[in-house]
Amino acid sequence: MTLKKFIFLSIFIINIQLIFCIDKNTYYARFDDDTLFIGNNLIERKFLWNNGNLKTISIKDKKNCHSWINQKLSPDFFIPQQNQDAKNDKWFAEEIETAILPRHLAITVEYTLDHLQIRKVYRIYSDCPVIACDIYLRGEAKGKWVIKQKDPAELDYVESRNILSQYNEIPIIDQISLEGKHWSLNTVEFLDRSDFNNTMVKPYSGTSYTENTYRGNLLFCENMESDDGLFFLKEAPCSGVQLAYPGADFVTNFGHVRMIGLGVTPEDLNVDEWTKAYSAVVGVYSGGEIQRLTALQKYQKNFRKLLPERDEMIVMNTWGDRGSISRLTENFCKKQIEACARLGITHFQLDYGWQEGSDEGTYQHVYKKNPDFWTPNKQLFPNGLSPVIEKGKELGVDVCLYLNPSLSNDNEDWEKDADAIIKMYRDYGVRMFKIDGQKMPNKLAERRTRMMYDKVMRETDENVFFNIDITAGVRGGYFMFTEYGNLFLENRYTEWGNYYPYKTLRNLWMLSRYIPAEKLLIEFPNKWKNKDKYPENDPFAPINYSFEYLFATTMAAQPLVWMDVADLPAGAFTNQQLIKKYRTIQHDFHQGVILPIGDEPSGKSWTGFQSIRDDQGYLLIFREMSPNASAKIKTWLPAGRVVNLTPIAGDGDRIKQQVSDTGSVTLHLPKMNSFALYKYSTY
Repeated sequence: MTLKKFIFLSIFIINIQLIFCIDKNTYYARFDDDTLFIGNNLIERKFLWNNGNLKTISIKDKKNCHSWINQKLSPDFFIPQQNQDAKNDKWFAEEIETAILPRHLAITVEYTLDHLQIRKVYRIYSDCPVIACDIYLRGEAKGKWVIKQKDPAELDYVESRNILSQYNEIPIIDQISLEGKHWSLNTVEFLDRSDFNNTMVKPYSGTSYTENTYRGNLLFCENMESDDGLFFLKEAPCSGVQLAYPGADFVTNFGHVRMIGLGVTPEDLNVDEWTKAYSAVVGVYSGGEIQRLTALQKYQKNFRKLLPERDEMIVMNTWGDRGSISRLTENFCKKQIEACARLGITHFQLDYGWQEGSDEGTYQHVYKKNPDFWTPNKQLFPNGLSPVIEKGKELGVDVCLYLNPSLSNDNEDWEKDADAIIKMYRDYGVRMFKIDGQKMPNKLAERRTRMMYDKVMRETDENVFFNIDITAGVRGGYFMFTEYGNLFLENRYTEWGNYYPYKTLRNLWMLSRYIPAEKLLIEFPNKWKNKDKYPENDPFAPINYSFEYLFATTMAAQPLVWMDVADLPAGAFTNQQLIKKYRTIQHDFHQGVILPIGDEPSGKSWTGFQSIRDDQGYLLIFREMSPNASAKIKTWLPAGRVVNLTPIAGDGDRIKQQVSDTGSVTLHLPKMNSFALYKYSTY
C-alpha cells in the first residue's frame, strides 16, 4: 500500500471513529480536535477530552437557549489517590435498542489511571433533556475511599468550609462548578423498606451557601437570577442502604455541585471483570417545578419500554388475604382465575407456597438441602401447573409466580435461581415473577443479583417481567434494576389492621411527584374481610369505602388486587364495569407524565393525580371525608386556558370552565369518599 493511500485510509477510519450522528434532533456524539460533544435537540454536554479523563466545559439547555459554563476545569470523575494523568484512552458510540430498552445512543469512554481502568457509558435519548452516565471499574486502586461523614455543626468555621476537601478519601461520581451565588436547592431523600416506613419521600428546600452535604438521590439546582436549572439524579439504592456510603450524596458550595459515593470500595474491584458503580444523571430545565418534574419523569420513562400487552397489568396476588398456603390447590387457582376473568383482572399471581418444600413461616431455602425447591408442590399440584396455566389461557388471565432467591453466601446460587425462572418460563410459559426477599449487603451480592436478572433476560429473549419487592432488606430502591420490570411497593393487610386507604394513596401521591406512577404496583385488599381488626368507630377503616373507590386509589399506578377474589361477596361482582373500563384507558393514562394534584391525602382532603400529554390528559380526583361537596383543586393545567372535562368513571359530571390564574379548577363530588376520573382537553 502506498503512503498516500495509507494516510487516506487512516483519516477515513479516524473520521468514522470521531463522528456518530444519527440526527441532531435525535442524538449525536462528535469529537472535534480535543473536545467531545454529546447531545440531542434539547441538551448538549461539551467535554475537554483530557486523554479520556473528561472535564466538562459546558452544559447547554437548547430549548431555553442557556449555556452553563463550568468554572473549574477539574475532571468530572475523581478517584482518590490515583495519578490523574490518564492513558490508554479511547471512545466509541453505538445505537442500542432491545425488547425492553428504548432506542438510544450509548457513548463509551475508557481510560486508565495507574492500574485502574475506568469505563464511562453515556446514555442519551431522543427528545429528552437529560444525559446519564453509567460507570464501571476494573483493575486495582490505591488506598481506601470511604470516610465517616462529619457534621459541620461540630466543627469550627474554617474546618467546616473544608469538610470534604479530603480528596484522598472521597470518590466523586460527577461534578460541575457554575457561576453565581444565588442558587435554590431542593433535595429529595427516598425511603423504601415499607414494612417499616410509611413516608417514602423526604424533601428539603434551601439555598446554596458554603460547603454543605446533603442526603438524597435527587438534587435540583435553580439559578434564582435566571430561573434556569439543572437536576442531578444518583441512580443508586436509597441513601440509608447504599454500599460504601460516605454519609451524603451531594456536596454543594454555591454553584459547585459534587455527587459522591460510588457504592464501590477498592476491595470490590476485580482485575478481570468490570464492576458497576452507581450512575450519574444530569438534566436541564427552565421555568419552574412543572418543567423540572416533567424532565425528570421523561428520563425515567426511558428506563424501560411501556408496552400495553406486557407492562400494563391488574394483578391479583394470593398473599394479601394472609390465608394458609395449604389452600393453594389446583381447584383454588381455577376458581380465582374464573373470578379474575369476571372482574377484568389480567394477572393471577401465586405468591409464596406454590413451590416444593415450602411450609408456613419458612421463606428461605438452600439448594443443597432441596435442589427441587422451585418446582410445583406435588401435594398441591399433583398434575403440575399445566391445568392452571391452561385455565388462565382459556380465560385470558396470565398466571404468575413468586420467587425468593437464595441468599446463602452473598447470593452464590444466583444461577440456580435464574435457571429455576427460565425453566418455569420454558415449561409453562410463565412470564411474570414477583421477586421477594432479596438482600444485597455488599457489592458481590449486588453483582450476582444483576447477573441473575441478566441471565433470565438473555435466555428468554427478554420476555420475562419482574415485580421487584422493595418492602424490606437492602435492595435496589427506586432507581436500580428498574429496567427489569416494576416495583412492588408495600404490604398492608386488613388482617393486621394496618391498611388504610388514605395512607396507601398518600404514599403513591408523594412518590408520583418524582417517580412515574406506572412503575409502581399499589395494593387494595378485601374491605369486607377482617372488619373486627379495626375499631368499630374508626372512620378510616376500609369498610367505610366502596370497592370501586379502593380500586380507584390504585389506578394511577399498576393496580394490585391484594386478595382472593373468588372469596368476594356477590355484591362485588354486580358492578364489574370500573375495572374493565379502566383497562380501556390504562395505557393512555400511563403514557402521560403523572403528577400529584390537590392536597396531600389525609383521609379528609380533596386530592388526586393529573396525567399530562400536551393539551390533553386525565384528572383522577378523590373527595376523601371532606365536608365540602365542592373544592378548588390546584392542578398543572395552564392558567387562563379553557378546559373540557369528560367523565369516564366515578361520580363526576361533564364540566367546561376556565382555569384560574393559579392553575386551579372547581370540581364537585356529591358524596364523601367518592372519586371521578375525567379525560380533559384544553384550548
